[in-house]
Amino acid sequence: MTTFGALVRRDLALATRRGGDAALTLVFFVVAVAVFPFGVGPDPELLARIAAGIIWVTALLASMTSLERLYRADLEDGSLEIMALSAQPLELQVAAKCLAHWMTSGLPVVVLSPLMAMLLNLDVAAWWILVVSLAIGTPILSLIGSIGAALVLGARKSGALVGLIVLPLQVPVMIFGIGAVEALLGGAPVLPPLLIEAAILIAGTPLALLASAVALRMAIE
Repeated sequence: MTTFGALVRRDLALATRRGGDAALTLVFFVVAVAVFPFGVGPDPELLARIAAGIIWVTALLASMTSLERLYRADLEDGSLEIMALSAQPLELQVAAKCLAHWMTSGLPVVVLSPLMAMLLNLDVAAWWILVVSLAIGTPILSLIGSIGAALVLGARKSGALVGLIVLPLQVPVMIFGIGAVEALLGGAPVLPPLLIEAAILIAGTPLALLASAVALRMAIE
């Protein structure tokens, strides 16, 4: 666990040093949400109906802004080979990097989501469901993104390739996240979509870590 914490702190420090991935994600998220009313019109009722979808789509795109760099620096400076040869399981080290990625891309989105919900006139009663759905769903986005980043490691134009790989896998998470908010607004039970999200997180975490580790070993070889 000491190694795990050290790797998380290292990735957070690197993200801050190379220009602030968290700040970039935050700015992208805020600007993308703020631009939507100009495209669909200022009608408060319309914005309230599509608010959850807007926030979730921008959250998904924001999580992808730093995926290309998730493992690239480690490959270039040789750290990835050291990680693979370390006594610590590579899957555990991948988990640390995914946690650091979520802290710089998912956590800022979760924290700012109530403010964005207010900007889009979302019913106040639905704010907490939005926050919970994002808190459960954004770690899944980072885990799925880790698989894509590992698969395209070393490839040219890897940013576009990551999007093509991870977007189809991330869409179901977004659907259930939006569904939880829509359920509350429609008077339906909110637990089913949230439980499905949680089940995806619990079942998908070991699978995503294993798949990422296998792809990283292939990239080293």
